[in-house]
Amino acid sequence: MEIFREIRRVLKKDGTVWLNLGDSYAGNMSRASNGGRAGYGTPREGVFDRIPQGLKPKDLVGIPWRVAFALQKDGWYLRQDIIWSKPNPMPESVTDRCTKSHEYIFLLTKSAKYYYDAEAIAEKTLTQDNSNRDRDATRLNNTPGRTRMGGLKTNDYELRNKRSVWTVNTQPFSEAHFAVYPEKLIVPCILAGCPKNGIVLDPFIGSGTTLIVSRKLERNCIGIDLGYKDISDRKIYKELGMFK
Repeated sequence: MEIFREIRRVLKKDGTVWLNLGDSYAGNMSRASNGGRAGYGTPREGVFDRIPQGLKPKDLVGIPWRVAFALQKDGWYLRQDIIWSKPNPMPESVTDRCTKSHEYIFLLTKSAKYYYDAEAIAEKTLTQDNSNRDRDATRLNNTPGRTRMGGLKTNDYELRNKRSVWTVNTQPFSEAHFAVYPEKLIVPCILAGCPKNGIVLDPFIGSGTTLIVSRKLERNCIGIDLGYKDISDRKIYKELGMFK
């Protein structure tokens, strides 16, 4: 909450936050989360066997939603939950539940009205409805006292509003970082949430993916991290030729 209060302080009034979080299980003592994305025994990330109050061993903790609700209570607008569906999830040897193949992305805003470019991330329609309908034959137009509606025009839209389930493959990463998301995952976040030449802030820049995608999409980017500068510098130089 303290970090996100600082984010809100520097965020433009019409800015957006796109928060990706994985989940884990209570007291599983694993050296990685169930999605293989966090906590590999480093001093920074740690391995914890504590059972939080109110949970039982093997309980799904619900970290993403707990954080989202806490942020909502702290003043953020919780606008949407987006499902990152992974066709190639981390294998799991569990036999008493399904293999986890999704994570959440939350869209949070500082204000009720905010910058959001829906057209920039619109999807192609799967089918085109090019039929004409005669409203004169509908029940509504034959209801006594109701204003009659005109006929419908041909609906031949080629694009539709982006859906809230994003199917994106995970990508391997050879460096010592275990929470790397693929570039394709955050392209819609940047296109919809920041105009060209705007500024993207990633307070957990990690391997540098956000900066790389931002520059490719003609956005500026500021990245902050405690422990991955060498990794991010190498990746950013490889992709963009920066930090030579």
